[in-house]
This record gives sequence, structure tokens and C-alpha cells, in this order.
Amino acid sequence: MQSTFRAALAVALFASLTGIAAAQPAKQPPAKQAPAKQAAPPPQAQPPQDQQAPQIALTDQQVQGFITATPEINKITEKLQAEPDKKTMAQLDALAKKGGFASFEEYETVSANIAMVMQGIDPKTKKFGDPKALMQAQIAEIQADKKMKPAEKKQALEELNQALRDIQPIKNQGNIALVEKNYDQLAKLMQE
Repeated sequence: MQSTFRAALAVALFASLTGIAAAQPAKQPPAKQAPAKQAAPPPQAQPPQDQQAPQIALTDQQVQGFITATPEINKITEKLQAEPDKKTMAQLDALAKKGGFASFEEYETVSANIAMVMQGIDPKTKKFGDPKALMQAQIAEIQADKKMKPAEKKQALEELNQALRDIQPIKNQGNIALVEKNYDQLAKLMQE
């Protein structure tokens, strides 16, 4: 049961922080997207695999703004079935600005950068390690889990294997300390 929860949490962390980007119109940065999906509840749509958020050096203010803005933003994005209309985008922009961001696009970039670090943090130690090794360990746990339903196991393995393929090295090492410092609050956001 614990391995099922950890797998769901890992997929959730990866998903929730970048699942919002999948619902946004094609106004993404011209790079490639990899980050994540939504938390333990049903995962949201995955971001396009051919786009990747730019890696930025996070500030404490951005992380705190993310923590503040995410609950309200999630209330809107959880209901989205497709790309948001102009009214919904205006609401998302307003919430992002309330959290201290210039726009919802900046919020998404910060979200993706937080997700990149979160996928490498061991929930037990709350310390950053090798994200690929952590993900491979979670895949092995799920494969060995005899109590998990086959359909759930298959879906979890597909999501974790996709997340494993999408993992990138962290270019801004200072982001690791910021996310570790705020891990408990960030992890709680992923479980809501």
C-alpha cells in the first residue's frame, strides 16, 4: 500500500505542477516541454511532449507566490476539459498576478521548474537525489506490488515510464535548496 501511495504521489507531483500547462493555449515558450502532471487524484492532461519549459533560477518570492496562488488556480484548472477560453485565461492571469507573477505564463514556468526539482526529492528524506534513480525505484516497487490492480499498475507504470523519459538535469542548482526548504508546503499542494 505504501508503494502504491508513493507511486501515486510521484506521478501526482510530476503531474500537478505541469498539468496546468497542458490546458493553456499554444502560447508556450519556443523550447521543448517535459515537466509533469497532476497529483494523486486523477491526473490531468499531459503537456505536449515536443515542448519544454525553460529552466530558470527560482527566487524565494516565486516559490512563495506559487504556494499562495496554486490552490485557487487548481480550482479553475481542475474543471477544464479543453483549452481555457479568454475569460478563464483572464481569471488565471489575475490569480497569477495576485501571487506576484507578471502573468499566468510566468506562473507556469515557475511551476515547471518546481516540478523538475520535486521529481528528484525523496519523500522520506525530503532531500534531492538522482531523479532517474528515484523514479526507477518507484517503477520497481510498482512492478513488485502484488496487491495493486492490473489496470492501475499498468497506468501507473506507463505514467512513471513517461516521466522517467522526460526527466532533465537541473541547470539551476539553487532551485534545489529552495524547493527542499518548502517541500512540505509544496507536497501538501500536490495532495489537494
